[in-house]
Amino acid sequence: MASTVEHAADLAEQYLAAALPRRWRHVRAVATKAHGLSGLAAVDSDALVASAWLHDIGYAPGIVVTGFHSLDGARWLLGQGFDLRVAALVAHHSCALYEAEERGLGEALTAEFAREESATSDALWYADMTTGPDGQDFTAAERLAEIRHRYGPDDLVTRFWEKAEPTLMEAVQRTQERMAAHPMKGSLRSWKP
Repeated sequence: MASTVEHAADLAEQYLAAALPRRWRHVRAVATKAHGLSGLAAVDSDALVASAWLHDIGYAPGIVVTGFHSLDGARWLLGQGFDLRVAALVAHHSCALYEAEERGLGEALTAEFAREESATSDALWYADMTTGPDGQDFTAAERLAEIRHRYGPDDLVTRFWEKAEPTLMEAVQRTQERMAAHPMKGSLRSWKP
């Protein structure tokens, strides 16, 4: 039987590679970066890497219900037999609560999925928000600038990031501090699933 991480990687490829190739490039790079971070102190490697593979599954055709990818993906993952922790990491990745509130889905998100505040969730946010839409390495500030440019000044996504940026930057900073305290051998890009 496949491990949770292998199953997550297979599902991500199945639902994203052909339908959303740009999203697939991003997800592959986020998962690779997450794998590189999995040796940090207090990080649950399997939960981190599985949630990295699945963090954007809610964009996939056939999974979209509300149009809010974090919630749609997390709900779908529960239906696929993933544990609540992985689903909750997906539900709350990268300041998702701020977007949920902009979409009027904040109560639904928090009622269904508890937000984890841990080294694992910080590392997921870091991996996602330091990876560009084509899988390129960005700083978190570069990634936010790219998002704002892509969506434009009046979009809901830009609005939620205006509120969420300090929270994101705190998670990124905590991960960078863990990385400095625990230097990793090799590149974050060296692992391939």
